[in-house]
Amino acid sequence: MKKTSTRLADGRELLYYDSRDDVVRDEADLRPLDPVSTASEVRHDPLLGDAVAVASHRQGRIYHPPADECPLCPSRDGRFSEIPAPQYDVAVFENRFPSLAGDSGRCEVVCFTSDHDASFADLTEEQAALVLEAWTDRTAELAELPQVKQVFCFENRGAEIGVTLGHPHGQIYGYPFVTPRTDLMLRSADAFAESSGGRNVFDEVVARELAEGTRVVMEGEHWVAFVPYAAHWPYEVHLYPKKRVPDLRFLDEEARTEFPQMYLELLRRFDRIFGEGEPPTPYISAWHQAPFGELDGYRVNRDEFALHLELFTIRRTSGKLKFLAGSESGMNVFINDVPPESAAERLREVASK
Repeated sequence: MKKTSTRLADGRELLYYDSRDDVVRDEADLRPLDPVSTASEVRHDPLLGDAVAVASHRQGRIYHPPADECPLCPSRDGRFSEIPAPQYDVAVFENRFPSLAGDSGRCEVVCFTSDHDASFADLTEEQAALVLEAWTDRTAELAELPQVKQVFCFENRGAEIGVTLGHPHGQIYGYPFVTPRTDLMLRSADAFAESSGGRNVFDEVVARELAEGTRVVMEGEHWVAFVPYAAHWPYEVHLYPKKRVPDLRFLDEEARTEFPQMYLELLRRFDRIFGEGEPPTPYISAWHQAPFGELDGYRVNRDEFALHLELFTIRRTSGKLKFLAGSESGMNVFINDVPPESAAERLREVASK
């Protein structure tokens, strides 16, 4: 992998990740851009104890542009985009409309391919491996920023999810706090260790799924994918490395090599859940990594956290979405219409031939 760092016309950082070492990235951003002006702040809720990012400047972000005006496509034929090069493998740049900025963190956009009409599932294993390298490198760099407490790599796919740009891409958030979901995981892990004589809750979850088998979707030598026992979403899969590590930086070469084939197969199965002729399945794909520093006064034991990826869709059946209505939105109590065992069975049925 070759990494090249440059700057866009308004000063934002742009990084190219190339599979070949002889690629030269010296194209300049010729757009007449004004410096980025953000109004991001983090406010804390005194009742719930969580944080809310207020970012009014995001109201002006680009919304469903036509394909020939996509800002994530390469710059070609006199049309300039966020990426000055006429072609790229993987590109990462600071978001022009960030939810978090400056002392409030950092937001980046990850373009998986220069092909506007592709999806992550269309990538080759070599391309997916390069994306994994980019995720890992960004995790390492953002972990060094003093304002960042947690790095979150994720992809939103599909208009139903709220995606405003159709080009295959994801994002990386460097949060200035530990997110509520991770906070809850850490506290659950601590409580489990205390009540079980020091056992690790993540290890216990993986061991249970492997032993029972009914919710296992795929199993490789170094990874296992399963629908969790208490899945929140109609079709939800968790992908764990069998060797527990706190974040992407600590994956060994064997796990890195196997990841692309496992993940690509999962994404392809997601697109087949609802049968032939259905539109692509909308999904969220989210990496959960151990945070850094302290959490409400106590030191986070990163070695006890387990890196894993959670993949889920809000579509519950053909033509119908799972809405977060009164119970989910008002009380954070999920009601799942699809039994996890049935979801796992369906995801096994649609395996590639």
